[in-house]
Amino acid sequence: TIIIERADKFGLAQLHQLRGRVGRSHRQAYAYLLTPHRKAMTPDAVKRLEAIEASGDLGVGFTLATHDLEIRGAGELLGEDQSGQIEAVGFNLYMEMLERAVSALRDGRSPDLGAPLAYVNQEVNLHAPTLIPDTYLPDAHTRLILYKRVSSASTEDALDALQIELVDRFGLMPDPAKRLFAVTRLKLVAQRLGVRRLDLGPQTGRLEFADRAQVDPIAVIQLIQRQPQIYRMDGPSMLRIRKNLPDFQERVDFAQTLCRTLMTKESTQSLAAPVPPAPPPASAPVLNKDGNQINPNKNKRKNDKKAAR
Repeated sequence: TIIIERADKFGLAQLHQLRGRVGRSHRQAYAYLLTPHRKAMTPDAVKRLEAIEASGDLGVGFTLATHDLEIRGAGELLGEDQSGQIEAVGFNLYMEMLERAVSALRDGRSPDLGAPLAYVNQEVNLHAPTLIPDTYLPDAHTRLILYKRVSSASTEDALDALQIELVDRFGLMPDPAKRLFAVTRLKLVAQRLGVRRLDLGPQTGRLEFADRAQVDPIAVIQLIQRQPQIYRMDGPSMLRIRKNLPDFQERVDFAQTLCRTLMTKESTQSLAAPVPPAPPPASAPVLNKDGNQINPNKNKRKNDKKAAR
């Protein structure tokens, strides 16, 4: 047991380290943090104590470090100040903006300063339950972390890796969890297309575009002309759909096909990066009857000399 007096005077990392000095895997221990009244503490001290109280599980060091960064402020990357641009917009949003700018420069593009700070908030509703059931994962805290990781996945490869991790840790996923990943994949496609809302039920649906949607207008006109019984425009930014899709997987396949049909060349290129060609296979070594390797270049030089004679 450890008793820490005036815990409000300690930093978050110090409290975490001191708390970890007692207790082992086979021995339970206790850490008592003594503090004055809440009104007598600074707002940052209250935030530190709330963070250390909420983080009592194993492997929470990174979570505490993130809380500590948000409380103190990350400051400037190349300066001495401990407050600045990061504190003004928040650490998570700052890192997202920085990642977008770096990604644009790597692709040879100039960062679009007029674009929204965050992607369009996609609302995808396929009229089926999409969740991680508590019967599959009873711990609520772990479920919240996984929900955050699923929603933060920016590529289909990241979703595939997360799905493999879930199966490896908790077993085969139930149908609601599988539908959660299917809807999230559909959100990634809708995000690149610039779709604000996708609502697709068993019989009807609608597709609402954002202001800066990457939609090919010729493809929309061709869809309506070829299948007027299925598609029709309702205003400048909404496409109405009437089609019988009773099964959930049918709705997913239909929505994926529709979004990819409406994509422009730019959005299609951003969806899939080119795969580099595989290197040519190496030739097997040639051995003589004694088991020694024969140098083919040496024989080639001998044949060239004979041909010259």
